[in-house]
Amino acid sequence: MTADPAQKDLSKTAYDHLWMHFTRMSSYENSPVPTIVKGEGTYIWDDKGRKYIDGLAGLFVVQAGHGRTELAEVAAKQAKELAFFPIWSYAHPKAVELAERLANYAPGDLNKVFFSTGGGEAVETAWKLAKQYFKLTGKPTKYKVISRAIAYHGTPQGALSITGLPGLKAPFEPLVPGTHKAPNTNIYRAPHYLEGPDGTVDPEAYGRWCADQVEEAILFEGPETVAAVFVEPVQNAGGCFPPPPGYFQRLREICDRHDVLLVSDEVICAFGRLGTMFGADKFGYVPDMITCAKGMTSGYSPIGATIISDRIAEPFYKGDNTFLHGYTFAGHPVSSAVALANLDIFEREGLNQHVLDNESRFLATLSKLRDLPIVGDVRGNGYFYGIELVKDKATKETFNDEETERVLYGFLSKALFDNGLYCRADDRGDPVVQLAPPLISDQKTFDEIEQILRTSLTDAWAKL
Repeated sequence: MTADPAQKDLSKTAYDHLWMHFTRMSSYENSPVPTIVKGEGTYIWDDKGRKYIDGLAGLFVVQAGHGRTELAEVAAKQAKELAFFPIWSYAHPKAVELAERLANYAPGDLNKVFFSTGGGEAVETAWKLAKQYFKLTGKPTKYKVISRAIAYHGTPQGALSITGLPGLKAPFEPLVPGTHKAPNTNIYRAPHYLEGPDGTVDPEAYGRWCADQVEEAILFEGPETVAAVFVEPVQNAGGCFPPPPGYFQRLREICDRHDVLLVSDEVICAFGRLGTMFGADKFGYVPDMITCAKGMTSGYSPIGATIISDRIAEPFYKGDNTFLHGYTFAGHPVSSAVALANLDIFEREGLNQHVLDNESRFLATLSKLRDLPIVGDVRGNGYFYGIELVKDKATKETFNDEETERVLYGFLSKALFDNGLYCRADDRGDPVVQLAPPLISDQKTFDEIEQILRTSLTDAWAKL
């Protein structure tokens, strides 16, 4: 017999039955599980009635903000009309409309849309498609992928293999073979030998060096074996690494020279996070594929997509060639309808332009924290920033394992939340705090975030 939910201790029930993702479950054996019950605009509330700034847009997702009644109403209307039908050899109107709209937004000739239900599946799709593309075009040895150190690309076996975080991969090895890593674009941690006489690193020279390291990896593996390079416009894991000037233009040249596909993983960066519909637009490059998800519906219903160029799709549209790949709930009618309505909000309210108009103010507000001894770097783009924490600003010395466990996880994560800010304190790479609030955020939100960070980071420094 199931108890009445209203009479139950949700926290205890969560610990007993809800296996939370990327969570140390033992942490909640004797502690309450934070339970969020409501959202409105840029704020969320827990089951005790406490209010928090949603400083991470859920998980880089809730672009248009919480509590958008019209999106819920669109979902209900579509569910009444056609709740579900697969796109396995069939179409339904909302999937068709959404595919056309995404193709119109996408740069270059990226006109074919393969739906999934999330970002990891979109990445998985892109790698499988790249492999089969080269088989169909007479180059069956091209199957490997180059990605970047510390980068996160998802949890399915293929996407996890592309991921550059050894700690996330070790429990599941052996993974899919054929993935290799090149340096990321963290100029704050650039090799010392790239520094000039004044101790600084020239951004353009650094961008060329980073791109050339990708080419070195391609040449080392053999261009005849490499199918694709996977990169995010702004790398998430490690703390929001933006690309140096010219990086993507150089990367595009390298991929073209070696007949390697350039995949722009925009699961986080698409749909306004950087102030453009796609991150490729922000940095002026045209990839061969874009993977996207999260912000497409602002989280009101799950969906993902891989957007593919006409050139890559062409051999699949001939004869009996078939991409033997798909997901039951991909292109779901309700999710597709919600995505269309969400994109209507983007256009009607000018959310992309709002981000472009305010990104410098957000960065300037966060940069005030540079006066704290624990803040080493503040970086990012659009509404997507990372604050790297250090022990010594002069030497950039980072935390050791014990300090990370004690200060970052044992204190700071909880302190930020207790002080009214939901965000991410993480050490995938070096210790960072990440901010990515809903795109409707304004200076009031920025100031509130900065004040809570200042208090929490000051207290964290005292515990080092």
